[in-house]
Amino acid sequence: MGAALALTSCGGALPGAGDIAPELKPGCQETRFEEVPLTVCVADPQLHTIRTALAPETEAGGGPPWRSLAAFAANRSPEAPQVMFAFNAGMFDDDGQPIGYYVENGEKVHSLSRKAGPGNFHMLPNGVFFGRGGKWEVRSTEDFFSSVTNRPDFGTQSGPMLVVDGELHPGIQDDGASLRIRNAVGVEDTGRAIFVISDQPISFGKLARYYRDVLKVRNALFLDGTVSQLWNPQSKRLDNTFPIGPLIMVERRTETPAKP
Repeated sequence: MGAALALTSCGGALPGAGDIAPELKPGCQETRFEEVPLTVCVADPQLHTIRTALAPETEAGGGPPWRSLAAFAANRSPEAPQVMFAFNAGMFDDDGQPIGYYVENGEKVHSLSRKAGPGNFHMLPNGVFFGRGGKWEVRSTEDFFSSVTNRPDFGTQSGPMLVVDGELHPGIQDDGASLRIRNAVGVEDTGRAIFVISDQPISFGKLARYYRDVLKVRNALFLDGTVSQLWNPQSKRLDNTFPIGPLIMVERRTETPAKP
């Protein structure tokens, strides 16, 4: 396995970049893993909140999905909390609607899917990224079903899991032949959520090993491939390539988080 190379942010190279996880700062930074460029974005529960977004609010209760980060950004209210970064947030149908568990502002839009089937989403185990208050988690779908009784503030189901309890997904090779622009999320033991998007095509296995071996994240969830996109206002990056479905926003916290 290759070592991670230099990691940079707006301030240039970070010291000790070979040992990336301890050096990751809140916000987005660039790095490489086995010659593939990555952008890694860190959400800290002491500094940030996370929420999902699907469609504009209307008098009828909800319009068609945004379908892009650019549309969401263009219609962002000046009074809204500052967006630190945003990503696409999981699998969706042809109309941009979520096909698995999806919760926005504490309201459930789509129920949990536990069925097997074709495609990445049904490559079991799949999983859920969710949070309530200042606690964020990634759990496999069956773990979520059996152990989470209170509805979270936000939640999105996708698949497959990349890392499950510190092990690679059993159906994922170390570095398979399928190469796509891909993004994912995992949560450190410290409670920070670590989002990664590849800036060149990457295999499932390489992305999964980055989470397991470099970031030391015990559970990581694949969000999507090919359509994967990032909005990073700090660097003025606003991807707008393919229509997407649910969005996930990391915003600057405006109040002190409640103690767990």
